[in-house]
Amino acid sequence: MHHIILGTAGHIDHGKSALVKALTGIDPDRLKEEKERGITIDLGFAYLKYTNGLTVGIVDVPGHERLVRNMLAGAGGIDIVLFVVAADEGIMPQSIEHFNICNLLKIKSGIVAITKCDLVDKDWLDLVTEDVKEFLKDSFLENSEIINVSTITMKNIELLKEKIKQESLKVNPKSTKGIFRLPIDRVFTLKGFGTVVTGTVFSGKISVGEEVDILPCKVRTKIRGLHCHGQSVNEAYAGQRVAINLQGVDRDLLKRGDTVVNIDKLVPAYQIDAKVTLLSHVKSLKNREIVHFHIGTSEKPARTILYGKNELKPSETCYCQFRLNEPVIAMSGDRFIIRRVTPIDTIGGGEILDPSSYKISHQKSINELTFFDDGTLAEKIALRIKRTSINGIRLSTLEGWINADIPEIYQSLNDLRSKQLVYQYDDIIFHSEAIRIFQDIIIKKLKEYHENNPIKPGIPKEELRNYIKVDVKIFNSLLSSLKDIYIEKDIVRLSSFKPLLNKKDEINKDLILQILNKTGTEPPNIEELSKILNIEQKYILNILKLMEKEGLVIKISNSIYVKSDSYKKGLENLRNFFREKPFITVREFKDIFPTNRKCAIHFLEYFDAIKLTKRVGDTRQLIN
Repeated sequence: MHHIILGTAGHIDHGKSALVKALTGIDPDRLKEEKERGITIDLGFAYLKYTNGLTVGIVDVPGHERLVRNMLAGAGGIDIVLFVVAADEGIMPQSIEHFNICNLLKIKSGIVAITKCDLVDKDWLDLVTEDVKEFLKDSFLENSEIINVSTITMKNIELLKEKIKQESLKVNPKSTKGIFRLPIDRVFTLKGFGTVVTGTVFSGKISVGEEVDILPCKVRTKIRGLHCHGQSVNEAYAGQRVAINLQGVDRDLLKRGDTVVNIDKLVPAYQIDAKVTLLSHVKSLKNREIVHFHIGTSEKPARTILYGKNELKPSETCYCQFRLNEPVIAMSGDRFIIRRVTPIDTIGGGEILDPSSYKISHQKSINELTFFDDGTLAEKIALRIKRTSINGIRLSTLEGWINADIPEIYQSLNDLRSKQLVYQYDDIIFHSEAIRIFQDIIIKKLKEYHENNPIKPGIPKEELRNYIKVDVKIFNSLLSSLKDIYIEKDIVRLSSFKPLLNKKDEINKDLILQILNKTGTEPPNIEELSKILNIEQKYILNILKLMEKEGLVIKISNSIYVKSDSYKKGLENLRNFFREKPFITVREFKDIFPTNRKCAIHFLEYFDAIKLTKRVGDTRQLIN
């Protein structure tokens, strides 16, 4: 099957809709107001089916200057343009604007139809034909066939139908190996079915029953049914006009401009780095000027930040950033159009380079964007990963970032991994430079911490993560990859670090040891030690942790530490007891260990925790 989208373009009342009806038998003007006024107001749809399996979906656009925004909503997915000029009027203002839009969207193929040829004589028709050729000179339509037609006499309609077939077979079909994307151009309800959306599938494929996201409105739902070119289908592919019946979605939640996509792939963008070109006949675009930003079926106001320029002059091209108050769905490689706010007219367009941009210096942006503009797929992916720094990027997000086939993205990633330019932990990918940055930050922080806390064994892991402010999963993945650090439970330190005690610390350590030696298996808790020595509890705890590392004490609980040799004697007494009896009560434990009742509870819970004993009712049994 071969699926192609053809779109009409041309001035109002030049016969675009009548021509579509003559070609297909389908009237694309579906609104009551359109039929009453005799003009196209919104997008219309039809299709041509050929015997060789080719299906051409047709998007008919309005020609009125006030309805260009509607025309743009249908122009994004066009493969071939049917450029329509009326024989009795020739090239008119919206002929020019529509043509410019097709140029800016990089539509590469088209056919020219001169309509209403039954209304003029041959000499006039020849004159109009020459004017059209002159207008199309040096454009993508320069060598396109010009066909004179009449929807009244049906002159050359069959010829035009054949030319559409020939031109369609030359077009490379849209890829089905990328992310599924369908920008919504219509939303309505059908009795017995519920909410239905329609649009042109830009890329990928989808099946009935699959889950989808609708963005940027953040609705998740399932595909209840698919309808394509007059029939129900189980799958829909890139290049098709498709109606999607959505499961359990309120029609009021959706609108033109939203996009149906695979789940967990695309992220709505508020800032977009791009390459923009201004048309030759318009006024300059000022830095920070607000424009209407059109992409897919969406239109949003955006502030234009020009990189390296205060203004963009006619015919000039430069890199820029669009900053939007409302997000749009875009991928690197997509085309866009900009229109001036007042007076409203098309002034330029270009290519999305990075739809996940952030505010950085202009010069850095210019340098980076040359890679997004001219680089290979692998170079673009590497830079995108690098831009995420220590946060990394999920593989699924990367798939939805650039308009490319998924297998090609994976191949590029494999090439980057083999060159050790990127690393992957679980589903998160990091640039090698990000890992270096992460290590530098961690090492610097640990050095500072050790200098300020020379007797502490290291910094708590969560405190370190809060300092660097990254996701827990990302933090743990990167931390585990680093050399020169040591992780013990929830404490992190430099491998080369050893806690150091000054003279005062050594004195206090000896005092604590003396007390613990004297009290044996009835040690005071940290609060009691603090009162005895008149020292802060935090300081005592740090000394005890250091003594624990040296093997001088055993940590029984958060508040109880016992001298190691006292603990060993008590443990030997306990094992001797169990040689005679299978169970021990708290009173018996208190007598043979020996210890007081308060400490006994801490010791018994400790032995349970290390699987030496287990509780059986009010007694303990030896299990190890």
